[in-house]
Amino acid sequence: MSTFEFHTTKSIIVEPGAAANIASRVRALQCDSVLIVTDPGVLAAQLLDAALASFTQHNVKVSVYSDVLADPPESVIYAGVEAAQIANADCIIGFGGGSSMDVAKLIALLASGSQSLPEIYGVNQAEGPRLPLILVPTTAGTGSEVTAIAIVTTGENEKKGVVSPLLLPDIALLDASLTLGLPAAVTAATGIDAMVHAIEAYTSKRLKNPISDALAKDALRLLAANIHTACKHGKNIKARENMLLGACLAGMAFANAPVGGVHALAYPVGARFHVPHGLSNSLMLGPVLRFNMPNAETLYAELADVVYPAASGTSFRRANMLVEYLQNLPQELGIATRLKDVGITEGDIADLAADAMKQTRLLINNPREIQLADAATLYKEAL
Repeated sequence: MSTFEFHTTKSIIVEPGAAANIASRVRALQCDSVLIVTDPGVLAAQLLDAALASFTQHNVKVSVYSDVLADPPESVIYAGVEAAQIANADCIIGFGGGSSMDVAKLIALLASGSQSLPEIYGVNQAEGPRLPLILVPTTAGTGSEVTAIAIVTTGENEKKGVVSPLLLPDIALLDASLTLGLPAAVTAATGIDAMVHAIEAYTSKRLKNPISDALAKDALRLLAANIHTACKHGKNIKARENMLLGACLAGMAFANAPVGGVHALAYPVGARFHVPHGLSNSLMLGPVLRFNMPNAETLYAELADVVYPAASGTSFRRANMLVEYLQNLPQELGIATRLKDVGITEGDIADLAADAMKQTRLLINNPREIQLADAATLYKEAL
């Protein structure tokens, strides 16, 4: 066995209703002034109500920064850091989807003022210190609660990442009750996003290892077995919990065996057209899987055995079963299936392909090399 390293969040708590007792977790970290980082939708849905009540009971000072946007720009990070400093926060809680959790990670890292945001872009540029950090996902998708990366939109059409083990939180709190109100379309897109994480981790050309493989396969098993139920019967707490756990396992997998071509081509779609990240991944998944088939057939066949335990036949046949399943899934779940459905035209393809080529951090992980002409062809296929 070749050598490898594996890193993940220190403490993961899986418990429906646990958000209502989050103040006790803050006290256990010896903190008494918290900034909760979230978005307007979470606030409007009253998902924070129980958590806020717990702070009063435990005499913990709490402030809420709720201006997080999807695909957060740098200005959102700067405003959040200022909010943490004004509140004299000694603990940060990210409460929401991937954007809220990513913003919370960066606020926790930057609140001390020892580094600026531009200084920490890239891999292992962050030095710390970071404030104690708790992450509470309200969607089953990004797995951000167990990843050492945060994504920021810079300028008009570009995203940059901060990658550092310092971004792994002290606690990830998975409370499935927070996901019960998710609309079916959001459940579908975020669920497919988590599936992409599992698939790309399992087929990653770099850093793939036995632990990430085991997590990716179990993640895909949970997600495939529960995504239809979670979308059609959104109050089913067991299905919701399985989706949340599946997304977390997939997050742990790709945090150590990084994602590749699907994400590389999805990022420009999100940056240029403000398409939610999960949906962007879903739109590019089928074309990239088919492109990768010559190099990833055996691995895709192994994943097909997870989705279809009774599958038989050649690896090529089983691999195609996986691709067909994933190609049909968006339509079955009622979300957009083509780039044209989100306003993209053939005239946009050249710019999208050029932007995709900038995602070198991701492209090097793909099982098959993607060049500029390949990217343009893949976008055309997805159109």
